Amino acid sequence: MGSVFRDFLYLCLCFYFALLHTAAGLSSDGEALLSLLEDLSVPPSIKSSWNSNDSTPCNWHGIQCDGLKKNVISLNMSGLGISGSLRQEIGQLRSLKRLDLSDNNFSGLIPVDLSNCSLLEYLDLSMNGFTGDVLGKLANLRGLRFLSLFDNSLSGEIPESLFQIPRLDTVYLYANRFTGSIPSNVGNMTDLVSLWLYSNQLSGMIPESIGNCTKLEELYLTDNQLVGVLPESLNNLQFLAYLYVSSNRLEGRIKLGGSGSCKNLQELVLTYNQFDGEIPSGLGNCSSLTTLQALGNKLTGQIPASFGLLTQLEQLYLNENSLSGVIPPEIGTCSSLKELLLHTNQLEGKIPSELGSLSNLEDLELFTNRLTGEIPISIWKIPTLKYLLVYQNNLSGELPLEITELHRLENISLYSNHFSGAIPLGLGIKSSLVQLDLTNNSFSGEIPPSLCFGKQLRILNMGLNLLQGSIPSDVGSCPTLKRLILKNNRLTGPLPNFMKNPNLLFMDIRGNNINGTIASSLGNCTNLATINLSMNNLTGPIPQEIGNLVNLQLLNLSHNHLIGLLPPQISNCNKLLKLDLGFNSLNGSIQLSLRNLTELSNLILRENMFSGGILDFFSALEKLSELQLGGNFLEGEIPPSLGLLQNLNFALNLSGNRLTGKIPSGMGKLSYLPSLDLSWNNLTGSLAELGTLNSLVELNVSYNHFSGPLPDRLIKFLNSSPSSFLGNPGLCVPCLIGDGSSCIVNSNLSPCNHELHDQKHLTRIKVVMIAFGSSLFCILVLLLFCYMCFKLRREKLKFETSVHEGSSSLLSEVMEATDNLNSRFIIGRGAHGIVYKADLGPERIYAVKKLTFSHHKGKTIKSMVREIETIGKIRHRNLVRFEAYWLMEDHGLILYNYLENGSLYDVLHEIKPVPVLKWEVRYRIALGTAHGLAYLHYDCNPAIVHRDIKPNNIVLDTDMEPHISDFGIANLMDKSSTSTQSITVAGTIGYIAPGINELLCFHFCLFPLSVHSFNFFIALSSRNLLVTC
Repeated sequence: MGSVFRDFLYLCLCFYFALLHTAAGLSSDGEALLSLLEDLSVPPSIKSSWNSNDSTPCNWHGIQCDGLKKNVISLNMSGLGISGSLRQEIGQLRSLKRLDLSDNNFSGLIPVDLSNCSLLEYLDLSMNGFTGDVLGKLANLRGLRFLSLFDNSLSGEIPESLFQIPRLDTVYLYANRFTGSIPSNVGNMTDLVSLWLYSNQLSGMIPESIGNCTKLEELYLTDNQLVGVLPESLNNLQFLAYLYVSSNRLEGRIKLGGSGSCKNLQELVLTYNQFDGEIPSGLGNCSSLTTLQALGNKLTGQIPASFGLLTQLEQLYLNENSLSGVIPPEIGTCSSLKELLLHTNQLEGKIPSELGSLSNLEDLELFTNRLTGEIPISIWKIPTLKYLLVYQNNLSGELPLEITELHRLENISLYSNHFSGAIPLGLGIKSSLVQLDLTNNSFSGEIPPSLCFGKQLRILNMGLNLLQGSIPSDVGSCPTLKRLILKNNRLTGPLPNFMKNPNLLFMDIRGNNINGTIASSLGNCTNLATINLSMNNLTGPIPQEIGNLVNLQLLNLSHNHLIGLLPPQISNCNKLLKLDLGFNSLNGSIQLSLRNLTELSNLILRENMFSGGILDFFSALEKLSELQLGGNFLEGEIPPSLGLLQNLNFALNLSGNRLTGKIPSGMGKLSYLPSLDLSWNNLTGSLAELGTLNSLVELNVSYNHFSGPLPDRLIKFLNSSPSSFLGNPGLCVPCLIGDGSSCIVNSNLSPCNHELHDQKHLTRIKVVMIAFGSSLFCILVLLLFCYMCFKLRREKLKFETSVHEGSSSLLSEVMEATDNLNSRFIIGRGAHGIVYKADLGPERIYAVKKLTFSHHKGKTIKSMVREIETIGKIRHRNLVRFEAYWLMEDHGLILYNYLENGSLYDVLHEIKPVPVLKWEVRYRIALGTAHGLAYLHYDCNPAIVHRDIKPNNIVLDTDMEPHISDFGIANLMDKSSTSTQSITVAGTIGYIAPGINELLCFHFCLFPLSVHSFNFFIALSSRNLLVTC
């Protein structure tokens, strides 16, 4: 009975305590947690599990309690996307040991009440948006071992009290805004294992006491503003595995790597500081090193050979220093090496073949050094190689076939070296090339046809070489290509068809012999920003599909043979900054649609055949800094609206047109204009408007009809460029009456008031006599004029005088360079004139042929004109390139490229020192001459017969390549003509066919004449061929 009563009493007590507990409700820790939610946006998982009806929060999401008292000891809400601020009730969780709120969107201040959680051991508030200065308050958490506040916006200094927490072993404060210095008492943290302070704004020096943290394994101080030297006490940290101090202002020598002091060091990163001196050879003792980066410093001396001991090394970055000497072959024993970056130093000598032993090497970058010799064949056999960057050295040799077997190869950059030979045609078939840059070498042969076989090619740079053949169709159909540079080679054939490629941004194929029309498929590359096809042999019109390139910023089609009108669709390219169509044969009026190109800064339409007037729409192009319209057939007056182009700060060229009228008043507003060319027009009036152009440094108004005094601001040009005012007899230099010393002495212009000066000494009788004589002279001139007009009606003019073709500014330069064709510049004489040498500056050396025909018959003069027009239409590598010509009343000038090695006659007769004519050179000269003749005979329409092939008319360039010159006795042969008119045989005795010298020959015998001359000079080489009859 007693036992039953005891059991009943126990049940009653349990029921009572249960009722009592239920009446008490949720615990205080639970209430504190629920209050946290009031300022937070939390996910449904929190809302559903955090129930206020529960007696304890121990079963809530992210909560952990102790076993007996049911107090909250852990709160983990990491990565739940919570946003809002953290309330001060967090400090009521007095039993809390672990708090993890990382990777959320908390903002605002960290509550100071958090310091009440005195049992806290683990605190992680990283990857949020907390702000403010709180580190001082957190120092009260004396039991803290793990502190992670990285990737917030916390500020203030790191207090010394933080490093007085006795058991703290991990501190992650990186990626904040902490300032000040690292407290020196950091050395008291004997249990510290990880200290991550990078990406802050810390300053001052690294405390020497850091060497007392004997358990330290990780020290990250990158991306601060630390100064001073690297503490030598770091050698005391024998457990140190990771040392990062890059992107600071540290200086002095690197004193690391003492014997046995760095055996556990795995990653040493010292990049982008100001360390100097030599690299310590003791680093070779750090046998566990996998990463050694010291790039971007001021290190000098040689690379230590002891680095060969680092068999676990995977990354060696010593680039961007001032290291010298050779690459130590011992590096070839670093069998784990994957990345070797030694570029941008002063290394010299050859690349050691031992590097080919690095069977795991993926990235080899040796560019911008002074390396010589060839790339060892062993390197081309490294199967893992992805990146080979050796550009800007003095390397030479050819690319071996082994390059085609590198399956993982992505980037080859060899530009600015001395490589030569052909590029293996199989390159690209077995690899997925991303970038190939061979620019500025001497590669020859053809472009490999399968460079984009892997459909990964983004950059193809092969400019400034000797490549021949056509551009492979693979290039045009490469969907990933972004940059295409093939400039300044010897490429021929048409442009490839371009498939739709939204990735292509840049194309530069200038300076080749590309022919045919501009492919309309180019309009498929809708994101093209730059197109440069200048200095080729392109023909036909500009395709209207060019208007599809709405992102185009630069279009340069100059120095081709384009014809037709400007396509109006070009106005769709409203992002254009530069449009250069100069030196073509485009015609028609300048399209009004160009006014839509409001971003245009450079517009170059010079040396074409545009006609009509200069329209007012140019004033809409407010950003123009250069406007070149010279050398066309523009007429009418200069519109005043050009004066609104206030940004013209490079050049304005209207020369060589048919402009009339006066200089408009608005021109004087171009206050930033440095260069103005109005020459060779029919402009009249004074130059007063130009007197306000403050920035003018180049001026040419020659060959117009300007009159009146020269403005004071323009007088300086009489000394610097006196030819700028030629051909304006009405211009004069202002000077004081009676003071001739105030006039410019060395001027082509007369003083404006010299007549007044002379009149002071005339008597009345003299004045009457002068007036009578002047009247009589005027009457005689009038009678003579009437007689000439009568005569001109009866006779056809034999020659049209003052014909001008070509740039007047260029003519002025030629005349200045030859001192008005002074005899000391003569370099040769031909059948129809004298040849002068004109040196206009670097890469602008010309041969100028002067044709004198004032004493010739009309038929001979016409043949001269025909010769000039014929030369201007042809382009061939074995014909002297025609540049420009000018015809005056009694003489003409033709401008050719100057070829350095002179004529074949000079070489054969050893008139000046030249390379020895070996058999291969002689063969190349003969073959090139034959190619040139074949082009004249069969590829020109109408055909051209030279009729005076001799060594004097074969000139040689620096590569001893022959070029046929002197078309003074050439005639046009129109094969379609049925005329039987005879042509007088011309040529040099000894080189023309026997029996022809005194005969006349019809069309059918002219080809054999040139062929006979060619055979004769080939057969007899340097013998004198003049035969006296």
